[in-house]
Amino acid sequence: MQLTKGFEVEVYTGTPDGQIVGLSDRICSDLQGFMREPDSRNVEYTTPPRPCYDRLLLDLLEPRRRLRTYLQQQGGYTLIPGSTLALSGSDRFYRSDPTNPYHDFIEKTYGTTVVTASIHINIGLSDPETILKACRLVRLEAPLYLALSASSPFLNGQVTGSDSSRWQLFPKTPSEVPLFESHAHFIRWTEAQLAVGSMQNVRHLWSAVRPNGDRRPYKINRLELRICDLVANPLDLLAITALLEARIQQLLEQPNLDPLIASQLTPAELVQLSDANEVAAARHSLDATLQHWQDGRAITARDWIESLYETVFPLAKTRGYSCFLLPIQRLLRDGNLAQQWLRQVKAGATPEAVMVEAIATMAAEEQELAEKIYGVACSVS
Repeated sequence: MQLTKGFEVEVYTGTPDGQIVGLSDRICSDLQGFMREPDSRNVEYTTPPRPCYDRLLLDLLEPRRRLRTYLQQQGGYTLIPGSTLALSGSDRFYRSDPTNPYHDFIEKTYGTTVVTASIHINIGLSDPETILKACRLVRLEAPLYLALSASSPFLNGQVTGSDSSRWQLFPKTPSEVPLFESHAHFIRWTEAQLAVGSMQNVRHLWSAVRPNGDRRPYKINRLELRICDLVANPLDLLAITALLEARIQQLLEQPNLDPLIASQLTPAELVQLSDANEVAAARHSLDATLQHWQDGRAITARDWIESLYETVFPLAKTRGYSCFLLPIQRLLRDGNLAQQWLRQVKAGATPEAVMVEAIATMAAEEQELAEKIYGVACSVS
């Protein structure tokens, strides 16, 4: 049996030469299925929860095809890969809804540090305690998924020195989040944050991973991984998702993988370790040296991912989705988007030239996928 999976996809809109342009108010007015972010330069769409990876691919691709067609009709605009304002624009906030008080709070409190694009991966689970157990494991391994997805090495036309500038900049809120030991602990902690104002509402928990549901913190039905940069290639995204799902299924079969049981470290030490690993992964992604949550030993992100891949591949094979894991091997070999882009810069390209090529590559990959899926030539701009 496969778990249900769904995505929240944030993506920038702009021109083929890489200038990000705010169009979300227009998009959300004219197209169904798209939602505003506080800044108008990116827009979000979500996919329904499904167990089947083949259907997930369609769910990811179809809204992007509709959005691309619309953007082209509006004046030759397109979608822009990456997770930061790569070439310019971080000096100003462009409100998508000036009347929204929550957006007003976000602009005044965080400025453009929140104007990023990312992928949130939601995995459905029915039991609250299982969700919290999965959150513990995934939080401590979240840097691995960031390492695979990193795609934001530029900001304002400059190389920042971080493969995921987004996660270096993003205001993780509240600043200190414990390793939740139970559903009751999560409820008590959330209520306390709301009472003191460190969270404005139940959505205002901006951490690498969180429990989610229709009436959180009381009713939760899924784990949400929020750490990933935007993954432009849908097949790469499904590979990262398959690794996450297989790891959670492994935990369901082996409950002793719970870090509260399997780690030699205390919960407080595990929080410190996970925070430090997130910083390291944001900086160096697959080449980062991390500390393993089991005993604190040093291990590179690439080696840790390779070990997980080998461990979970048989499980994914028995459940019929191991083929979707295969792009992980290419990502480990060739590097994530940030590493590929930085190699181009090292070879003499400017960030501007890299982004122009990346925009065209993203469109070409979507067109190739669409033609394979639908069996006809599709116009992707």
